[in-house]
Amino acid sequence: MRHALIVARDIEARAGLRQGLAARGLFCSCVSDNNGVGEAIAAADPDVLLFEVDAQAPEIPGLIRRIRQERDLPVIALVPETLLEKADLALDADDFMAFPYDARELVLRINRLVRRPPRHKGGEQIKCDGLTIDLATCEVTVNGALVELTFKEYELLKLLAANRGRVYTREALLDKIWGYDYFGGDRTVDVHIRRLRSKIEDADHTYIETVRNIGYKFIKT
Repeated sequence: MRHALIVARDIEARAGLRQGLAARGLFCSCVSDNNGVGEAIAAADPDVLLFEVDAQAPEIPGLIRRIRQERDLPVIALVPETLLEKADLALDADDFMAFPYDARELVLRINRLVRRPPRHKGGEQIKCDGLTIDLATCEVTVNGALVELTFKEYELLKLLAANRGRVYTREALLDKIWGYDYFGGDRTVDVHIRRLRSKIEDADHTYIETVRNIGYKFIKT
């Protein structure tokens, strides 16, 4: 289940939106825009941020920019119609939605954003202890030797390596790589991870770790 964190000045006023999103299969939590947003993001580990723009909170654009520098999370700005023209240029958001907020449309927008490949900052390669993922050519090498991966194996590796140290459940990997409408069991993930590890790991190199009874993570170095 995807998790949305709503950041708003008046949390109680967004209870209806939260209930509407929850009714459509989205887990939601809320935090006040003036009370520990960074800590709430670290604790909740959401898939998407919903930032409500408020005329009384001019610090919001700067707060969004700081969070985007620290975490590669999609951001949807919830904007009153009176602020749309100003917000369009000021906010570093992936998408906008004007008040009144329609939960059905918002879920569609969230699903579209969460399915985007993660943005990679600081270059077109992910490197770790001899392993190189070239994001431009979709090639993977280990100590300079090209590794032939299937599309799903490559997507799994890219997702895990781009989020080092983060534990993904099998269900989360199924959702992100195969899609929420995939009807196969989570054993599919185990099979693909086993094949992937056989291609990129050896006695001297371990990149993907199994988290017992939970899922998998890429080593954090």
